[in-house]
Amino acid sequence: ATTPTICCNADILHTSSCLFKFPISLRFLAAKIFLKDPAYYYGYVYFRQVRDKSLKRGYFQKSLVLISKLPYVHLFRTVLKQIAPEYFEKSEAFLEAVCSDVDRWPPPIPGEVLHLPIMGVVMKLRVPTYRDKPGTTPIVQNMHQADAQISMTLPTVHEVDLFRCFCPVFFHIQMLWELVLLGEPLVVMAPSPAESSETVLALVSCISPLKYCSDFRPYFTIHDSEFKEYTTRTQAPPSVILGVTNPFFAKTLQHWPHIIRIGDIKLPGDVPKQVKVKKLKNLKTLDSKPGVYTSYKPYLNKDEEIVKQLQKGVQQKRPTEAQSVILRRYFLELTESFIIPLERYVASLMPLQKCISPWKSPPQLRHFSQDDFMKTLEKAGPQLTSGLKGDWIGLYRHFLKSPNFDGWFRSRQKEMTQKLEALHLEALCNENLVFWSQKHTEVETVDLVLKLKNKLLQADREHLPVKTDTLKKLQAHIRDIILALPDDLQDILLKTGTT
Repeated sequence: ATTPTICCNADILHTSSCLFKFPISLRFLAAKIFLKDPAYYYGYVYFRQVRDKSLKRGYFQKSLVLISKLPYVHLFRTVLKQIAPEYFEKSEAFLEAVCSDVDRWPPPIPGEVLHLPIMGVVMKLRVPTYRDKPGTTPIVQNMHQADAQISMTLPTVHEVDLFRCFCPVFFHIQMLWELVLLGEPLVVMAPSPAESSETVLALVSCISPLKYCSDFRPYFTIHDSEFKEYTTRTQAPPSVILGVTNPFFAKTLQHWPHIIRIGDIKLPGDVPKQVKVKKLKNLKTLDSKPGVYTSYKPYLNKDEEIVKQLQKGVQQKRPTEAQSVILRRYFLELTESFIIPLERYVASLMPLQKCISPWKSPPQLRHFSQDDFMKTLEKAGPQLTSGLKGDWIGLYRHFLKSPNFDGWFRSRQKEMTQKLEALHLEALCNENLVFWSQKHTEVETVDLVLKLKNKLLQADREHLPVKTDTLKKLQAHIRDIILALPDDLQDILLKTGTT
């Protein structure tokens, strides 16, 4: 999702750009693109209309599409803005030169500061890591001579202008946060693909650092394969956020429970009018007034302070970048206040380290009990970090049924299970395995060696959080055990990688 780029040529009627997601099943994609997300690629589009009286429609239109597995919205917006106008003039040869530049880019290693040349321009940026908090990924300003070659520095590779996106409906940002948190079906009706896709991405990012685990389509059209599924009235809408522009959707998606109608995104300094939550029956055409159309009643009381703070910023003409920082910090603190009690409870499901025995399989995590979790909220709930009042219990009960909870809990389960495996490896390393093997049969010793080798393979394959010294120590144990066996077994085991 990117901001429309206005060109100076008077014959150019319209230029814009947007982001869309599409299934991996599309056959035209290059096979060598590495698939990180098993379901979708991201498509970044720069579109241009040019007046042409010789054509029946009166204009010629063309798009340049950049396809990537990475949701680096700001980076690819910048790339398209740099190359698209010139590509439209020079066509294929120019695009080949662009691809040649991109082929020489280093891999996007998290935490690395990269210098990316493209057609005479050098972009400096930092690849974010999972430890980065939203809005806190500044470029480290290195005083090297190489920086003299930098044409532009990107403060972020993936974040959108949050306040600019929410400005038309920012009186309801807290309710929108709840709807996204709970994975509710949402439709964003916007006047352009750029505004549609940016707003959808802003919604998805508002619950960060919690990952949005449902599907989202920044720019959804009648040509998408799920069109019939999403517009049918015979079943409830799925947990997905759609961004649309076609007036046809105002009628076909009228049965969706939550619809956000936004007008043209305003410039900084324009004071948005307060728009009330409206009933869905009032939404009949794309000409309907901007606002949020839903029957949803928020669980939490409205936070008037954040609204006043943002309003004051608009009146004082505070830059949208600063407004976005305030809004991101607000969402971050709200999400962390909500998720910390869950993190604390799930951490209590981890078995004690004294329960880990080198001679037994790693212990299992204890079962998640909704009732037990709810009991912890009385003394260790969100009231410890948030002053917001309301039905927090009801919000948690609803969240525990949502795809976002399921995705978050599966991720935490995987992390803790890997931690148990790592602790089990450390316990094995602290044992005198050679002494153990001397007291057991050759069959039992061979079985131990094979299991230890499998443990090493698992640690490498699953990237277990194990220290390098621990792995080296275990490899030494395996070698010492093998060398204590007869020569014929040594030859076999030294060549055997796994069972």
